[in-house]
Amino acid sequence: MSVQKNSTLEARLFALVLGCFFLTWLNACTNLASAASPATPAPAPVSPDYRIGPGDTLHIFVFENDQLSVTVPVRPDGKISTPLVEDMVAVGKTPSQLARDVEGALSKYVKSPKVNVVVMTALSVYSEVKVIGQVKEPQALPYHEGMTVLDALLSCKGMSQFAAGNRARVVRKVNGKDQEIKVKLDSLVNSGDLKQNILLQPGDVLVVPETRF
Repeated sequence: MSVQKNSTLEARLFALVLGCFFLTWLNACTNLASAASPATPAPAPVSPDYRIGPGDTLHIFVFENDQLSVTVPVRPDGKISTPLVEDMVAVGKTPSQLARDVEGALSKYVKSPKVNVVVMTALSVYSEVKVIGQVKEPQALPYHEGMTVLDALLSCKGMSQFAAGNRARVVRKVNGKDQEIKVKLDSLVNSGDLKQNILLQPGDVLVVPETRF
């Protein structure tokens, strides 16, 4: 009787050890699989009017065609290359504009292609707003949706004592040409004229000139 109890106890101990070994092995396999398959980085938060530039990383997604869907960098020459589409100009375009251009190029090979472009990494100077001239801390600021002249001015610690605030201007690229928008910063800051607090766009340059003595 004692022999039978010992055998039963040994069987239970063996089953327990075997179970622990299996769980340890399963956990090790799970960790190995996780290490071998790193998570896909989240897309960069950019506005719909974001202008693509050199240094950005884009994911080109072609609906129902995984072989044509790729993640590519924007080269220093401002172009990208994807399967079936070589040397496509990307610089200066919004993601939706680039998607339409890629669709046009792919239509020679694919019937009614549907393309989506996602900015995975936004490193381009086109995603910045520059503030130069008579401000306390001239700098290039990361653009964000809804950014205004006042936001940019406060980020630069305000105007210097030599600033001619009411002669300030925003220089903006429109269809490849510089367009100047006059901004009365003195009226905005000192008189609360919110009409001067215009919305900025990626690539804008806020220029604050020096006062004339």
